[in-house]
Amino acid sequence: MSHSTPQTHISTQPGTLANQAAHLSGGKRATRLAFFIAGFGLSCWAPLVPFAQQRMNADSAMLGTILLCLGLGAVIGMPLAGMLSGRIGTKPVITAGAIGLAIALPLLAILSTPITLGLCLLLFGASLGAIDVAANIHGIEVQDVAKAPLMSGFHGMYSIGGLVGAGGMALIIASGLNVATSALVATAVIIACIATAFSGFFTTRSANNHAMFVIPKGKVLLIGLLTLLIFLGEGAMLDWSALLLTKEKQVDVALSGSAYAVFAFAMTISRLIGDRVVARIGDRLMLLGGFLLTGLGIALVAYFDSLPIILASIALAGLAAGNVVPVLFTIAGQQRSMPASQAIAATSILGYMGVLLGPALVGYVAHFIGLILAFLTLAVLMVLAMAVVSAVPFQRSSEHK
Repeated sequence: MSHSTPQTHISTQPGTLANQAAHLSGGKRATRLAFFIAGFGLSCWAPLVPFAQQRMNADSAMLGTILLCLGLGAVIGMPLAGMLSGRIGTKPVITAGAIGLAIALPLLAILSTPITLGLCLLLFGASLGAIDVAANIHGIEVQDVAKAPLMSGFHGMYSIGGLVGAGGMALIIASGLNVATSALVATAVIIACIATAFSGFFTTRSANNHAMFVIPKGKVLLIGLLTLLIFLGEGAMLDWSALLLTKEKQVDVALSGSAYAVFAFAMTISRLIGDRVVARIGDRLMLLGGFLLTGLGIALVAYFDSLPIILASIALAGLAAGNVVPVLFTIAGQQRSMPASQAIAATSILGYMGVLLGPALVGYVAHFIGLILAFLTLAVLMVLAMAVVSAVPFQRSSEHK
């Protein structure tokens, strides 16, 4: 294994151990808030979608086309964020992304034409993609300084942001505030978070000239494919679990939403305790166990008809899947076949492809062989991913023991 010169230099504060501890503490706080902003911002958009459709009087086909702009914006923002993080550091990229969200959210609550809403979703998606990539890069830098696993906890803040955003916006709208005012409240939260985080971000400077578009190579391609696969599983749970329960398991439609709620809550809990688990068992065992148990959980969901067993199986899948992505991003930042910022951008893009394409692929497979067999196929893919894990580099496994 080669040990080349690191691509990024972190400017640490000289002085006493107390100053260094404060510097690390500020970095942790800033990273947690960056992840929170990303999860919060995305989830705040979900309750606004029906209102946007109503303002435009759009049918499902038109709405689906407009919603693609969010994904397109993210795919543009991710490699751009990787390049800029390598050249100017993560602090300005995360800050710009947060400002982009703060501008876009109120506009998404009032725009009423397909073109303007699509353009705004491009900005929104690019801002989310930028924060996603830069926050992961910054999180790995903080983790390297701390010399301890931290990424699961950082990703846990993304999950918490999602829960707070979706629940908070739903409550605010239900309380009687109009949609535009509700979006302004969300914007105020984002501004407060980035203002609090700003002073804590590490200052980085690049030692390399980073290109915007790079082809994933070597171990990064394997890491990206594993990320795509686990996001495909998460996307299937988000978009198809409720339908599986109502159409195949005869669960009352009023309870169908409980499936993803259980999955999301289990993932959040998993990530909040994940750093301690990774420190004990190491990256390799976390990935192997994560894919195996996620596949087992999905298979049990497909096999059993009892609602308590189904929900317990969904919780198992959520607990297992929760820490796979943080570990994969950690490994992407440590490999040496590509600069860390480019590797994380490439991993993010491949993962996002799983989110975008996964639910559609499950739908196509379900059309030909049925939804239960589609879930079983997904479970088999999760187990087969364990073979790919053996080809992934693990530089820190021994340190976690």
